[in-house]
Amino acid sequence: MIEVFSNNLKKVIASIAATAALTVTPFTNSASADDYPSKPVNYIIPFNAGGESDLSARFQQASFEKIAGVPTVIQYMAGAGGAVAWSQLNGMPNDGYTIMGINIPHTILQPLQKDVGYQTDDLTPVHYFHYTPDAIFVPVDSRFTNLNDLIEYAKQNPAMVTFSGSGSNSSNNIAQVRLDEMAGITTTYIPFSGTGPAITAVLGSQVMAGFNYATSGSNYGDKLRMLAVASDERLPAFPEVPTFKELGFDLVGGAYRGVAVPASTPEAIKRQVSDIVSNINADPEFKKKMEEGGFVLTDITYDKMDEFIAAKKKEYGAAAEKLGIVAKK
Repeated sequence: MIEVFSNNLKKVIASIAATAALTVTPFTNSASADDYPSKPVNYIIPFNAGGESDLSARFQQASFEKIAGVPTVIQYMAGAGGAVAWSQLNGMPNDGYTIMGINIPHTILQPLQKDVGYQTDDLTPVHYFHYTPDAIFVPVDSRFTNLNDLIEYAKQNPAMVTFSGSGSNSSNNIAQVRLDEMAGITTTYIPFSGTGPAITAVLGSQVMAGFNYATSGSNYGDKLRMLAVASDERLPAFPEVPTFKELGFDLVGGAYRGVAVPASTPEAIKRQVSDIVSNINADPEFKKKMEEGGFVLTDITYDKMDEFIAAKKKEYGAAAEKLGIVAKK
């Protein structure tokens, strides 16, 4: 499994070199659903190359032409945790040939924290196709062999269990806060600048544990022990790892990733982009890559989007209060 993931990552890096110099197409109002798509689609990733957003988009890219009949070209517009790109999305071409990766909880929590150039409702996601579940990792030689060991230690030693995670107010941070509340414990969260540094901190025993994404298990499976994963069911890539729900904690979630378009994009094209992503999700080759990497596929289509976003705004709005992002009412 680790070898498969590493091979996929090598392909990602090779492909990055071929596309990194590309730029965004100038704005155009020309949009027709009649022959869409009939030319390559620009796919903007609002982060640097190499992360989970990039990797899942690369997996999509491999199936895109088979499903849509045209290739997709991946480009990067990193900065401010995705806000640089999301704040510019509505000024980009609205003909369906420019699509952008979009993430939750980023696009809900960022505007609550400060002025980032956009509001959650300014953005138009058309499909959320997967999430990376939060999971607890410890070094393979850790004293904690299961989640109960960690919780019992935390009860006896308040604030002494340190968790690394990928940034403040991230999905990892939210999961840590929720587990503390559910288990009646107090732990200490230490934010890092991304998944890589957070996992490195676990491997180097700079922290006792990590609240990271389950996908990290594919890269470091022989060096880390995953104690629990925040998915509804056990992951095919890690069948031996219990879910938090199995262990008595209703903790399900992670970083949700999808595809968005400019708000002015015609409704018919929004639906067509959603259909393409949905069909890619059903592609056996794509499903295999994603499941082997520890991703969980979702199929939240354009017609379900309003309900999904409303529920997530409510969920993360409550989490924001616990994180101190907004004042309690």
